[in-house]
Amino acid sequence: MPALEGTLSSVLAARYSTNAARVRELAAPLTNSQFWQQPYPYGNSFGHLVLHLTGNLNYYIGTLIANTGYIRDRPREFADPNPPSKEEALKLFDEAVAMVVQTIHAQSCEDWSKEYSAVGTSAPNRLAIALVCAAHMQHHIGQMIYLVYEWKRQ
Repeated sequence: MPALEGTLSSVLAARYSTNAARVRELAAPLTNSQFWQQPYPYGNSFGHLVLHLTGNLNYYIGTLIANTGYIRDRPREFADPNPPSKEEALKLFDEAVAMVVQTIHAQSCEDWSKEYSAVGTSAPNRLAIALVCAAHMQHHIGQMIYLVYEWKRQ
């Protein structure tokens, strides 16, 4: 199984790195103001989605697999009255992704199968939550694409 273990880790780590690069690419043309404002009368700002993804990764992977001690404040991810700057938010996001990639590479075949339990997910093991979190990133990247499109249109 070492070949599968290495392939699995490489593929998952690459997906997270690719997703992070896409978030950075999409954020690049936005001003700090656009990053934190909603161009629509509904939904979330790009910046609050970044905070949300950061919290998601730090909790589901960091706290519960890497044992980082992170304590999540999910409501604040969407409504922080004093959010960090765009660059600081992206730096925190990059750090969360780096932690996830490091954690992925630290998993053995046996680790991937370890039982997993957390509030807000039914993922039964570590592999499942790693896949769920990657898919969750993709979902919000889709929203980010629409936000950037709207800012360019205005």
